[in-house]
Amino acid sequence: MLRPNVPGAQPSPAKRLRSPFLDPRALVGRLNPTNRIVRDGGGLPDSLGRIGSLEVRLARTTKDIRRAQRLRYNVFFEEMSATPNARNLISRRDVDPFDRICDHLLVIDHEGKTSRFGKPKPKVIGTYRLLRSEVAAAQGTDFYTAGEYDLGPLLAANRGARMLELGRSCVLKPWRTKRTVELLWHGIWRYVLHHKIELMFGCASLEGTDPDALALPLAFLHHHARAPEGLSARALPWRHTPMDRMEKDAIDLKAAMKTLPPLIKGYLRLGALFGEGAVIDRQFGTTDVFVVVKVSAIDPRYIAYYGADASRHTA
Repeated sequence: MLRPNVPGAQPSPAKRLRSPFLDPRALVGRLNPTNRIVRDGGGLPDSLGRIGSLEVRLARTTKDIRRAQRLRYNVFFEEMSATPNARNLISRRDVDPFDRICDHLLVIDHEGKTSRFGKPKPKVIGTYRLLRSEVAAAQGTDFYTAGEYDLGPLLAANRGARMLELGRSCVLKPWRTKRTVELLWHGIWRYVLHHKIELMFGCASLEGTDPDALALPLAFLHHHARAPEGLSARALPWRHTPMDRMEKDAIDLKAAMKTLPPLIKGYLRLGALFGEGAVIDRQFGTTDVFVVVKVSAIDPRYIAYYGADASRHTA
């Protein structure tokens, strides 16, 4: 039965405690600086797509970005062979100055963890870092890739084009499945369409720092997927490691494809091409290659699969 409001009546202690303005937990949540929105999404909706319990979205708050950085730390420094610096060790996060200006794509499993009370607790299980050329220009900064490759000729040949740098991609091992990768690419495709991106580029990695042990995949990329002038970038002279470590006729194509990591295989299927020279990244224990994708040259099968309007997995 509804109770009439009595003028001057005071709410019970229980009601006062449940008030969002007086509940200590709600107050802490509202005042927590990590909950402050630091990315506006650029006009994109909060949710970019969903498959079952998995959702792809852009990081909006400082807390979201830190969750992406913790995921990267778990994959790069704990699972793989990257060497953390003091800041990484103290924060247990993979952090660099570009995080401040980049967008961060997240894949969240809404059933990935369970709270102490048995309720589902969303878990960030995949991420990609995105930097648009207009954002870099507005901030007066270079791209992360410029620390390994000379981007001058590429930028000059494509002056005025809307570009997107991709990097820092990773997925937690138990979730390295087709649908997780598919959802990441769905999010990227929707982002690309929304911002009218014409060219994507970045560094992709082969695990290991011995180029002779990676001779087959490096030579395959050099001879069979090399970018033409105007789309290519060459490794900086003091970091350049030759990729043509085998003659073209000596390459076993099937064996070479098997040696490539899933991310590079995915790039190749999209129609990606690769730059001149590899770069040894000893901190991360990888050998990096430059990858570039011209959006207008993406294989039509993938555009049809994800949808020309990126509607396949729209939530």
